[in-house]
Amino acid sequence: MVMTKEVTEVPLLESTTGGTSSWTQTLGNIIVAIIGTGVLGLPYAFRVAGWLAGALGVTIAGVSTYYCMLLLVHCRDRLSSNSSSSDDESDEIHTYGDLGCKAFGRTGRYFTESLIVVSQFGGSVAYLVFINQNLSSIFRTHQLSFSSFIFLLVPIEITLSWIRSLSALAPFSIIADICNILAMALVVKQDLQLFNGFSDRKMITSLSALPFAGGVAVFCFEGFGMTLALEASMRERKKFPWVLAMAFSGITLVYVLFGFFGYLAYGDQTRDIVTLNLPNDWSATAVKLGLCVGLTFTFPIMMHPINEIIEGKLKQSELFQKVFHNSNRGGATERLVVYVSRALVVLVAAVLATVVPGFGVFVSMVGSTLCALLSFVLPATFHLIICGGSMRLWERTLDFCILAGGLAFAANGTYNVATKGDSS
Repeated sequence: MVMTKEVTEVPLLESTTGGTSSWTQTLGNIIVAIIGTGVLGLPYAFRVAGWLAGALGVTIAGVSTYYCMLLLVHCRDRLSSNSSSSDDESDEIHTYGDLGCKAFGRTGRYFTESLIVVSQFGGSVAYLVFINQNLSSIFRTHQLSFSSFIFLLVPIEITLSWIRSLSALAPFSIIADICNILAMALVVKQDLQLFNGFSDRKMITSLSALPFAGGVAVFCFEGFGMTLALEASMRERKKFPWVLAMAFSGITLVYVLFGFFGYLAYGDQTRDIVTLNLPNDWSATAVKLGLCVGLTFTFPIMMHPINEIIEGKLKQSELFQKVFHNSNRGGATERLVVYVSRALVVLVAAVLATVVPGFGVFVSMVGSTLCALLSFVLPATFHLIICGGSMRLWERTLDFCILAGGLAFAANGTYNVATKGDSS
């Protein structure tokens, strides 16, 4: 699902943490963590950039993300090897934020975790936009506006956000992924039926459109924040680079083919969510409804790390401590604060979703900024700081190139999305 699955505990990892996963289990977890609903925006990205530019963009994004995920593992291994048996620092490094703390202290942890939270929130908003654009296409004869569909979901999402156990919602994460696969299969089937050659399909539209498509491509490679947890869950951790390479090779190939055939089939009529191009027959409607139901139930999973951080800050606040300790019903007061906080977070997400100009534009913006910083800029920076003393020249040079390229991509992509938006 995407959208960025950077929750503190991936459902399929709950039973496999602690170094007990086989390489096949880890391969499955990587695929579930990376593939998200953003893939359904790839044909639109190919339309914006052209089929050759789109294919190259997805490939470059996949290779770069793979390499940067290995940089995080290398950083943790270096810290582990430098730690003494009496002070085993490696035990403290479980998350992306832990690496930020090792590189820049508390400021690094705060900045890294803030980026993860904001990107997670962006992914949650994209979920709402995706759900409601598909519902609007199904029930377009019922005279309901886009905003109406969003706010009809709010009570459901608030209620689901009050569920404390992620394991109760985990099956719906798997259902959403199954629906993603079915949607992709249905789109490919439709693509093959409509395909009539390359005559009016552009290889490259314009150079200015490349950052837009690149942002969508980067967004599609979700789960970056789960790198350390995925690697630590393996029984034979030395095989992780090989397993990760297998997963990325397969996913990148599927992404390229899916975006390619989607654009070839629909051309300039390709919508920002390709399922909106499907006819309103029973099979397409069933897939759309399946996606909407699955994502409705996985929305709280996306919001979980946000709620954890907000609630942690609230409980540490002076006002909360005063109210909590002065109340004769401390437990009830705490639960009330949690319920109100989670309801407000859902409401803020819903309000933001109503002003998002479109799924493709929003996904590209998140991918070009937040995802680029998390996937490229921070890993290269951490690697230079933690491992810089023992790095070879070509490694240091490559890190600087990734760092500079990531910053330039974020700046240029944000500018293009903000100025051109859907006009491409």
